[in-house]
Amino acid sequence: MPCGPQMSQEPFRLSSLVPVERAIGDFRRGLPVLLREADGRGLLAVASELARADTVQALTDWAGAPPYLALTHHRAATLKIRLYTPEVVLLPQTGRGGWETAEIARALADPSRDLEYPLRGPFNAARTLQGKAWAAAVKLAKLAHLLPCVIAAGTPAASSGGSLAESHNLLQVTTEAITSYDVTAATELVQVTGARVPLAGAEQARLIAFRPRDGGLEHFAIVIGDPDRHQPVLARLHSECFTGDLIGSLKCDCGEQLRGAIKQINEAGGGMLLYLAQEGRGIGLINKLRAYGLQDQGFDTNQANERLGFSADERIFLPAARMLRLLGFSEVRLMSNNPSKVSGLEQMGVNVVERVPHHFPSNEHNWFYLNTKRDKSGHLL
Repeated sequence: MPCGPQMSQEPFRLSSLVPVERAIGDFRRGLPVLLREADGRGLLAVASELARADTVQALTDWAGAPPYLALTHHRAATLKIRLYTPEVVLLPQTGRGGWETAEIARALADPSRDLEYPLRGPFNAARTLQGKAWAAAVKLAKLAHLLPCVIAAGTPAASSGGSLAESHNLLQVTTEAITSYDVTAATELVQVTGARVPLAGAEQARLIAFRPRDGGLEHFAIVIGDPDRHQPVLARLHSECFTGDLIGSLKCDCGEQLRGAIKQINEAGGGMLLYLAQEGRGIGLINKLRAYGLQDQGFDTNQANERLGFSADERIFLPAARMLRLLGFSEVRLMSNNPSKVSGLEQMGVNVVERVPHHFPSNEHNWFYLNTKRDKSGHLL
């Protein structure tokens, strides 16, 4: 199989991925980012998790407008805030039902502090939402693997251009670039390199790396044997799991599924495992650890993700479909207990001719987790 980079012959252009990747870096450093709408309006935003009093004051001064705290519907529902606006909920900083300080904003974003502040509210959410930048700012926090909550203030169209960004050394990114980031990154995946890597359970294995054409997170394919491209390939989609795959966590069954799939594919005569950069169902390792902390308080895995402000599952299946196509496959026998993976791949144009069950016995640490996947997420266990 060819594994060299597939370089475009088009004239050089700056991919829309690049400013988003840069914005992710600034968000993770606690720096404000300027989001631009198609009509020229701007939104100055900073991740709530990293906000400080001086950051909020600077954001207010630069925007010339009062800031709001933007939360997802999942997090707002946990805080018993009315959902007047689509996708996100906005809370004013001052006045009745406001959040007032950066410290309070950080606490509202972080469910691990809910027990410290059991009687918060009532909150006075905004009744209208101007533009798509508010939801895009929250998505940027998700892409940065931070808590999905931002402090943001709108700027008029006349102030959202280069002068404001240049005066304060702010990174600019369009709302559209953030909104389309997942699809663009998956669509622009290319093979980078590959090498033979004998594995425990499958000595005839090859590891192939993929990444977006202009950088970004890498995904990997473990190709075992020499599967026939003219036949449906036995395949598993496996989201990376540092705790289960690498250090042997008993809170999930990921490590067993990974190693078991490699062995089973090898015994079947060949196939592949797609190892996807979607830690914690797409919320990232740090947020997954936060979810574990909430599970220790008695919440199940879906409830924990939603209290954090995420959906129960934030993954998309376009990267897997793109990798399969690059490797020459359009039909799979999918090793999975998750019907959403079957429908997700089929929506991306991959024909799933068979679902191959793939589960392992529970233990005292993960039985509740597995039962939740069965009872709430429809996993066939």
